[in-house]
Amino acid sequence: MRARLLTAAGAALALLLTGCGGADGEGDGRIRLRFQSLAWQKESVDANRELVQEWNAAHPDVQVEYVQGSWDSVHDQLLTSFEGGEAPDIIHDASDDLADFAYGGTLADLSELLPERLKNDIPQQSWLTTTFGKGIYGVPFLQEPRVLIANKKILEASGVRMPTAERPWSWEEFRQITAELTRQMGDGKYGVAWPLREPVSVTLNLGLSAGGRLFHRGDDGKVTIDFTDGDGVVARTIHDQINRDGSAARSTLGMGGSDTLPGFFGGKYAMVPLGFSYRQQIVQQAPEDFEWTVLPAPAGPGGPAQGVSPQTLSVAQDSAHKKEAAQFIDFMLQPANMVRLAQGDWMLPTGTQALRDPALHTQKDGWATGAELATHLRPAPAQSVRGYPEWKDKVATPAYQEFYSGAIDVQELEKRLVEDGNLVLARYQR
Repeated sequence: MRARLLTAAGAALALLLTGCGGADGEGDGRIRLRFQSLAWQKESVDANRELVQEWNAAHPDVQVEYVQGSWDSVHDQLLTSFEGGEAPDIIHDASDDLADFAYGGTLADLSELLPERLKNDIPQQSWLTTTFGKGIYGVPFLQEPRVLIANKKILEASGVRMPTAERPWSWEEFRQITAELTRQMGDGKYGVAWPLREPVSVTLNLGLSAGGRLFHRGDDGKVTIDFTDGDGVVARTIHDQINRDGSAARSTLGMGGSDTLPGFFGGKYAMVPLGFSYRQQIVQQAPEDFEWTVLPAPAGPGGPAQGVSPQTLSVAQDSAHKKEAAQFIDFMLQPANMVRLAQGDWMLPTGTQALRDPALHTQKDGWATGAELATHLRPAPAQSVRGYPEWKDKVATPAYQEFYSGAIDVQELEKRLVEDGNLVLARYQR
């Protein structure tokens, strides 16, 4: 925790050194805005910086400064900068990080600031991820489904049915197939590797396909946690693959997605469930003769639905130039620009016009599979839940980690998620 606080303090100091957000510049009459971007892959950083340069060239009276942020520390860094009155004008974040800021009054309501073009281009299901109460506190612009990255040679040689977006594997079929692949591959190899260092969002978002919700909002507006049969489908599948079938590698439980790639390239795992953007790392790192494919994640009776927390652009409530900040967001998210940002991040745009771009429907590198899944993406279950970050860190993460390792059973998992979780949420809803 001390390291996180030091990181946040350092990030806040960096923002202070860049100057006051939204201040008019040095008597020249120009408006100066700060845009904090969390882009980190080179292609994404380049796309964001190029768009800032294009805006500045076309808007000499409203100049935008690019400020580099980090996904690793953004929540704490924003807390510090909001408290110090030094938040950037335009804020890049993820929708599941916005609830506390929106309800806390530190983000501007964009309802009256955004043009109708942008409101109409992004589907309502995406707007739900950034709507809190009656206000809109961010523009969702990039999203990524979780997919199965598979060793093409292993799957084709196995004779198993290849899933499609129209006919994905069920969770039961997926478990059976990973067991069969493990049997065929031999000792020390596995049908699937689950990288579960961060198990909560994986479990909850994929759980939507089986009817899992976990969070339930009552008529009084308050959220409580209830563990239903649908909430247990994905969790039990993963648990049983690891602890009963031996078809999932136990050694990957503490790994991030990137950590599994060397074993995947080496033929140790037939499949790895990963976010759609991991395809870029695979393209860059895979051996030249390695053949891979993108498959849809398993689905429940309702089809391949899954939760997502889109990347967002917001405006700070303290910004002196909210109108101009919203105009910059509209520029960034013109359809052609949204395609550039999606390609830079290897993700999918939320905008319907951008999603139609032929470049996002090619078979190469699995773009077409992702595009086919776009209409099935829904707001992540915890999207508007106040106190979710604390619940995730203090309750859910250790509970899921112990369950997947076999240290606790599903009854204990349910008890911790529900009883301990509701105590956390209650403090935020008094």
